[in-house]
Amino acid sequence: MAIVSSHNSDPSAKPPRSPQPAALSADAASLVQQGSAQPPETALVEDHLRPQRLQDYIGQSALKQVLDIAIQAAKSRQEPLDHLLLYGPPGLGKTTMALILAQEMGVACKITTAPALERPRDIVGLLVNLKPGDVLFIDEIHRLPRVTEEILYPAMEDSRLDITIGKGQAARTRSLPLAAFTLVGATTRVGALSSPLRDRFGLVQRLRFYDTDELTQIVLRTAEVLKTPLHLAGAEEIARRARGTPRIANRLLRRVRDYMEVKAPGLITAAVAAQALELFNVDPRGLDWTDRRLLSVIIENFDGGPIGLETMAAATGEDSQTIEEVYEPYLMQIGYLQRTPRGRVVTAAARRHLGYGD
Repeated sequence: MAIVSSHNSDPSAKPPRSPQPAALSADAASLVQQGSAQPPETALVEDHLRPQRLQDYIGQSALKQVLDIAIQAAKSRQEPLDHLLLYGPPGLGKTTMALILAQEMGVACKITTAPALERPRDIVGLLVNLKPGDVLFIDEIHRLPRVTEEILYPAMEDSRLDITIGKGQAARTRSLPLAAFTLVGATTRVGALSSPLRDRFGLVQRLRFYDTDELTQIVLRTAEVLKTPLHLAGAEEIARRARGTPRIANRLLRRVRDYMEVKAPGLITAAVAAQALELFNVDPRGLDWTDRRLLSVIIENFDGGPIGLETMAAATGEDSQTIEEVYEPYLMQIGYLQRTPRGRVVTAAARRHLGYGD
């Protein structure tokens, strides 16, 4: 059975949007302090953390420019947006961007995941219920079953649904017209998509990691929504440890908020944020206990490498796929780990960070 979440673009159906934090000074004006009472984190509050308009979306400036042009062009022609494929590491805002596109176009957004579309009737039920211009968002689209994927081909190109009725010699094909819609696919592994599916997307865009300034703005905005008293320096401390990912930044803010309420009531300063994140084993570069252990094992047991992935997995007790897909990307991004033809090698920067010298 397909699992679908529907988001209505009608502004009256949404809570009022919190304004983006203004530029903050270095003194008392740098505080985001709206009271100490913490409301329960309902689904409504969680949805409210997402920006509702393209102009409120922090970061990804190049992507926003491309999509702004596409939106304005589609509106001027009174056509749906072209199909869009978003790819990049998890937590960078692919789902949020799909919801923003629907909001900007004034249409509904249907959200589902590829593993939920197990049978052809699951995707058929979604397609026939779409209204003109609606956005259909499929997360982890590289995991679509082959049969489901082939049903999407005529739907994406010709707004047509081909259905086979009967079996054997009595089988016949019927074509049902569909409302023109926009498919937004999200994936962390764009190379795993089949070429026929990938080529049917008119826009293929990559989401990059965020820099510290962008994450600081995101943390400040989230603190404002959650009514959490936060100093600018505290937001910067959280942003530095967020691995370039908004989802992680928001998660760390919640953990720091918990620490502040129990151990240091009042205001989240840089010192409070640092103490809290050290307690949760998140160091100043965003490395957690597992990251540091992976690097330490290579340094101590294999003289810094090179070491093969399977050997690395056996030595650390971690699954090889988890190492490759979860831990390695960030360690390589910050220059702590290198892939060579002979295996993984720990860099001098990682040695210095962990206290092993050069």
